[in-house]
Amino acid sequence: MGVPLRSPPVLARISDYVGWHAERTPDAEAMILNDARINYARFHAEVESLAKALIAAGVSKGDRIAALSPPAPDYFITFLAAASIGAVWVGLNPRYTLNELSYVIDDCDPSIIFARLTIGERTYADELTALAGKKRRIVLLDGRDDDQTGRSDYTRFLDAGAEIGEDRLANARSSCGGRDPCMIVYTSGSTGRPKGALLHHHGVVSFSLAQNRIWPVSPLRTLNYFPINHIGCVVDLSSPTLVSGGAIVFMEQFDPGASLRLMEKERVTFWGSVPSVFQLQLADKEINRIDLSAVQIIVWEGAAMPGEMIERLAAYDRPMASNYGMTESCGAITVIPPTRDRDILERTVGWPFEGVDVRIRDATGNLAGAGETGEIETLSPFSMLGYWNRPDASDLAFTDDGWLRTGDLGRINPDDSISIAGRATEMYKSGGYNVYPREVENVLDEHANVDFSAVVSVADPLWQEVGVAYVILRAPVSANDLMKHCRDNLANYKIPKKIVILDAMPLLPIGKVDKVALKARAAQEYAADDPTTRENAEQALARNEFAIGAERRS
Repeated sequence: MGVPLRSPPVLARISDYVGWHAERTPDAEAMILNDARINYARFHAEVESLAKALIAAGVSKGDRIAALSPPAPDYFITFLAAASIGAVWVGLNPRYTLNELSYVIDDCDPSIIFARLTIGERTYADELTALAGKKRRIVLLDGRDDDQTGRSDYTRFLDAGAEIGEDRLANARSSCGGRDPCMIVYTSGSTGRPKGALLHHHGVVSFSLAQNRIWPVSPLRTLNYFPINHIGCVVDLSSPTLVSGGAIVFMEQFDPGASLRLMEKERVTFWGSVPSVFQLQLADKEINRIDLSAVQIIVWEGAAMPGEMIERLAAYDRPMASNYGMTESCGAITVIPPTRDRDILERTVGWPFEGVDVRIRDATGNLAGAGETGEIETLSPFSMLGYWNRPDASDLAFTDDGWLRTGDLGRINPDDSISIAGRATEMYKSGGYNVYPREVENVLDEHANVDFSAVVSVADPLWQEVGVAYVILRAPVSANDLMKHCRDNLANYKIPKKIVILDAMPLLPIGKVDKVALKARAAQEYAADDPTTRENAEQALARNEFAIGAERRS
C-alpha cells in the first residue's frame, strides 16, 4: 500500500477538507458518477457557491436542511455546504413512503428540501407537494430550465448567493464547528417511532481520520451505493474518503454485477459493504472475470460475516477487516485492523476503536468478568449529542456517568477482543438495516381488519435476518392484502417476508405474547415455505426494490 505524502490535520468542520485538498491537489478526482468527473477544485467551488446561496436564503446556524437524492455528488455537496455554515443536514431515503418521509420532515422541520423530482422509475411530484408545507422551500436538483429565465430551479437558487461576500461566508463559518451538530440520522426506535441521532463535526472528523489510520489505503477510492440517510453512506464511506483526499465512485442504483464492473473500471481500492451485498456479488456469474487487483483491503460492516464467505474472500489474498458500531456512536466502537486471521474475523468484532472506551455490564449493573455476557456500553468522543427533540430518550441512551448504552450483548475474550452475544432488544438486522418489530407492528395494527400483530425475526441465508408477522383479525382480510398494506407504508427492507394469520396468539403466563414460541414457529415455517430466498432477492433487485444500509453495524 502507498503512503500519503502528508496526512491531513484535524480541522474544525468536516466541510473544511474540501478546501484543504482543493488547495493542494486541485486536479485530483473527488467524485465520479457515470461519465461525470469532479475534481477537488470544482468540488470546492460548488460547495462554496451553495453555502453562499444558503446564507442568501436566510439559513443560519442550527437550521435544518434536507436532501432527497440517491447516492450522488448532489447529496454530498448539499451536506457539506449546509454543515459548513452551521446548518444541520438530514438525508431522506428515496425508498421511503410518503408517510415515512412526512414523519421525518415534520420531526426535523427543515426550511429547505433539496430533491430530485425523479429517482429511478419513481416521480416525487406529489410527495414534494405534500412535504413543502407553508414555510418549506423545495429546490429541485433535476428540474427543467425555466422557459423565461433559461435557468433551472437549482441554478436560480445558486444565483441568489452571488451577492454574498467572502466576509459573510467566513463569519458564518467562524461560529460553527467542533461539537456543533452537522447532521441528523434517523434510526428506528423500540417504540416504532424513528429517532434522529444528532451527530457533530468533531465526531465525523475524528472518526474519519482514525479509520484512515487503522485501515490505511492509498489512494483511497471507494464505491458508494448506500442510501444517503444512513451513516454507512455519509460517515463510513464519504467522509473518510474526503478527509483522505480520495475519490468517491457513486452508484445510484445498486446491481451486483454492475458494481463489480464499476470497481474494475474505476480501480476501486476499498472493497467495503455489508455481508448480504458481498454474497450477491460473489454469486454473480461474471465474478471470476472481473479484475479486482486494485483492491487493497476488504471490509464488511452491518452484520457478522459467515465463515464460508470469509473463506471465499480470502481467495483474493487481501487483508480483511471489520468493525462494530451504531448510528448513535457515529462510527466504530470496536474494530478489526487489517488481518488474514480468519478466526479473529469470524469469532470477534475486534478491539476498542482508537480513542474509544468499552465496558460490559451485567444485569445487576456491575462490570462483567472475562467471558461473562452483559450489555456493551461505550464512552467515545464520536458519540451523538443526543436525539433530536427527544430529551427523555436522550437521557435513557446514556448512563448516569455518560456512557452510551448500545442495547447489544457481548463478552470479552481472553485476548481482550469482544464478541457479540446477541441483542438486549428485539431489533434485528436485515441486509445491514436495523428493523424494529414494533414499527412494523404499528403499521399492521393500523389496518382496519387487524386486531393485533406480532413480528419476530428469523435467520435468512442472504439478508442475515428477515421478519415474519403473525396477526389476529377482527374482520376477514388476506395475507396478500396485508402485505400490500405494508408495502404502501414501509420501506421495503422493513416489510415482513411472510404474514401468518392466527386464531390466537401464544401467550406467557403474565399475558404477554410468547415471542420465543413465535420465533420457533417462524423458523420452521420460513424454512419450509421459502426455500428460494436468494432467487426472490435477485428478483427484487430486478424490480429496483433492493435496499442496503448500515444504521447499526455489528
